[in-house]
Amino acid sequence: MEFATSGYVIRPLNKLSFGAEDGGLVVLLGPSGCGKTTLLSCLAGLLTPTSGSITLDGREIAGLGGAELSNFRRHTVGVVFQAFNLIPSLTAKANVMIPMRIAHTSRSAASRRADELLETVGLGERGNHRPEQMSGGQQQRVAIARALVADPPLILADEPTAHLDYVQVEGILRLIRVLASPGRLVIVATHDDRITNIADTVVELAPHMADHDREPQQVALAAGQLLFDQGDPSDMVYVVESGEVEVFRMTPDGSEQHMALVTPGQYFGELGPLLNLPRSAAARAHTDCSLTGYGSRLFRSLHPTSKPL
Repeated sequence: MEFATSGYVIRPLNKLSFGAEDGGLVVLLGPSGCGKTTLLSCLAGLLTPTSGSITLDGREIAGLGGAELSNFRRHTVGVVFQAFNLIPSLTAKANVMIPMRIAHTSRSAASRRADELLETVGLGERGNHRPEQMSGGQQQRVAIARALVADPPLILADEPTAHLDYVQVEGILRLIRVLASPGRLVIVATHDDRITNIADTVVELAPHMADHDREPQQVALAAGQLLFDQGDPSDMVYVVESGEVEVFRMTPDGSEQHMALVTPGQYFGELGPLLNLPRSAAARAHTDCSLTGYGSRLFRSLHPTSKPL
């Protein structure tokens, strides 16, 4: 997945691949900014990936459009939002009924289904309460009930335990675990690693942890050869021994923004390994060159006054 922002390109998801079984609970684990919500949006058909494919039960989702995409969003996937997204002026029951009424379900049928779903999530007696009259955990249960109106085979939940105390968290996790049963796949995006203990599959989206004590590595590049790309995991700090290396950044129009030309005795790529961040720019050989790559701890000991390039 690729976005243009502030004159440069970022890839919150790059070369990601995973599979999940029917009835399973999948946890997408990682800190803020690692691409969790972006991935959920792609799975829900709200965003289209720049490249790659998304397949559900043999059906390609990434290429859907028009009526097919609308039907997928309406009947195949249910989304539970981090902020609940309940309408404050409506009761819990009315909030659950909304998507059914939009789909032209009769009021009586929508009412019966809403009652059934509120019972399922343990709120059978709270249907006439508005969001302000319910706890955060109860509001999240209403949001889950709303996501279940079409009995979709795929449920996506974005940070479902955010802003909840530990008592409420326990109840929500029990409910999520129950929902992940044959006929339904549940995918949860979270930074809360407690959820991994009940998951069937954990997909870690955090940046690759650099080996700070990595042994020095000699690298030889031919002119034009790419050393690393923008968005790649950061592993080493590089010192140019001979030749020249160009550091550049991709722009939204597909052109390249020149950042620096690194010559013998200079170094580059320091902040990525130190801060465990993906590469913010790309680097390639401007001429035939030789480099030495260092783990960040050894590099700092050899260059204690260094400043990032």
